[in-house]
Amino acid sequence: MLFCKNLGVVDRSIRILVGAALITLVFVRPGTLWGWIGLVPLLTGVMGYCPAYRLFGKGC
Repeated sequence: MLFCKNLGVVDRSIRILVGAALITLVFVRPGTLWGWIGLVPLLTGVMGYCPAYRLFGKGC
C-alpha cells in the first residue's frame, strides 16, 4: 500500500461530507471557484490519508 491510513472513521466522514458539499457549489453557483477546494477534503477522506497529519507526526 502506498499510503497508510491516518484518519479515523469520524474524520473521514466529515471530510467526505464537507468535500461533497463544497463541490456542489460548483453546480449551484457556477461562477464561484470555492467549490473546487472541496476536492482536497473529499480525496483525503476517500483515501483515508492526510499528508498534513503526517507532517505533524500523526500516523505511520
